[in-house]
Amino acid sequence: MELDIRCVESPHTCGLYCLGPLAFHTEAVGNRITLTHGARCAERACDTYRNAVVFSNRPVRVREKVRLRIDRSAHRWRGALRVGFTTVQPAHGPQADMAIPSLTKEPGYWAAPVPEVYALPGSEIQFWVTSKSRLMYKGQDGQKYRLLEGVDLSKPLWAMIDIYGQTCSVVLLGSQKKCLFGIRRSCPTLALPPASRRPSCMCVTRRGFWSSEKSPPSPELFETTNHDRWPSITDNQEDCAVCMSRVACVILCCGHQCLCTPCAKRVKAEFGICPLCRQPIT
Repeated sequence: MELDIRCVESPHTCGLYCLGPLAFHTEAVGNRITLTHGARCAERACDTYRNAVVFSNRPVRVREKVRLRIDRSAHRWRGALRVGFTTVQPAHGPQADMAIPSLTKEPGYWAAPVPEVYALPGSEIQFWVTSKSRLMYKGQDGQKYRLLEGVDLSKPLWAMIDIYGQTCSVVLLGSQKKCLFGIRRSCPTLALPPASRRPSCMCVTRRGFWSSEKSPPSPELFETTNHDRWPSITDNQEDCAVCMSRVACVILCCGHQCLCTPCAKRVKAEFGICPLCRQPIT
């Protein structure tokens, strides 16, 4: 783990609506992570897809939305970043291999993957815990998704991000929380870098999905089947690269057949590109 922490004087004075500075924890860091820009940018070494867990430097509040930008990705790996929370103080927790699958087997850790199609380079996401113990996620489409339930609210919670698989680097944009008289935000610190212009390639693979609280929009797309209801997946059929639960029955203009009709409508409306080759969907 490498650090490049630059400290400068800030004219900001904390007030009633400040949540406090928010950065990545500089002691509890995966051994393949480099932190820069005041510990608000985290980048994983390109020769591995794991050992890249980072935590918030302070506990976050219930309904405090942590904001991230996915900066870079690499096509050689599968999966994408995972997000969650822990009640275990990061510097005191089990960090042998610093991987979400291992950590979530321990008590006090909750995390879930973000599907690759919603973790493209340049995407901004938010995640938080509700007062009903639900881990929630919000993408650039503005819709909210429930990732999991059962987060313990009786203890302080630290945010947890696994810069896993195709996701190579993320930028912590800050946090915000709605309150009775306005919106509270984390304190501004160092200026953050613009979105990376270095080459990235995102390849969507067969990973898990989560349940949505809202229905997606529905623009027109072509189908290879006219079934009134979606058939179950058999051994000879490919499942949708997004939801993993329906047959990939839509042929995109680029030639890829990787989405079911509901997900194809949604991907076209929200992203406008093929999740495999990133060519425009027309």
